[in-house]
Amino acid sequence: MQQIEIFEIPSPCKGICEVNNRGYCKGCYRSREERFGWNSFSNVEKKQVISLCQQRYKRYLQKRQALIAKSAPSEQGDFGF
Repeated sequence: MQQIEIFEIPSPCKGICEVNNRGYCKGCYRSREERFGWNSFSNVEKKQVISLCQQRYKRYLQKRQALIAKSAPSEQGDFGF
């Protein structure tokens, strides 16, 4: 049995509206199809899109942290000698 939604699910748009090299918005992490189709999606579809956006954002953070860790100088290095 499907639960009835009382409130409309708001768009995850953050107003940045720039696309990264993979075609996802840099603000909300939606694809072009997800952005343009948002108003015609059912609430179930909107929830799925939001879930995908959260996964994409987590992957972005993981890659960014890996790059930062890779480029950071070694703590022990030469011990300051």
